Amino acid sequence: MWKKEDSKPQNVSENSETPASSGSDPTQTNSPANPVALPVSSRAAACISQGIRIIGEVTGSEDLFVDGVVEGKLSLTTNSRLTVGPNGSVKADLSAREIIVRGKVEGKITGRDKVELWSTGQVTGEVHTDRLAIEDGALLRGRVEAGKQPAKAAEPKAVAAAASGSSTEASSLSSGTAAD
Repeated sequence: MWKKEDSKPQNVSENSETPASSGSDPTQTNSPANPVALPVSSRAAACISQGIRIIGEVTGSEDLFVDGVVEGKLSLTTNSRLTVGPNGSVKADLSAREIIVRGKVEGKITGRDKVELWSTGQVTGEVHTDRLAIEDGALLRGRVEAGKQPAKAAEPKAVAAAASGSSTEASSLSSGTAAD
């Protein structure tokens, strides 16, 4: 075993180590133990870049940017955003809170909150979402279901019908009372 003191030449001054231990060394600023590390955004997306091809199921709980090829199933949970980049080609069922399509997608898209098709986006398949935004030039072929779920809309109608039914009974009682 060697010690740091043993590896130093005897006639080298202590100042020669200063540049190696200073914060200006780029290898040390990226070190996780160093508190001066580069800031990482809480919205930083994982990336499947242009040269990557994935066949199978991709799941996760953070934002994802796909600029490569994905075939199979792509599912993101919680508050995740899925972006298919301009070079991205996806033949899969997609599920995320928010989905942005700038490339090609073939399959079923389920955006819990929002789906955006940019001008370079091409979608062939089904789209299910609460909100849908389509830019000029985007291509969409298939079935679209946009807006709030019908089950949620049926409940207020049932409540309104029950309320109006009870008010009809009350008015008929009062009219019967007036006739007496």
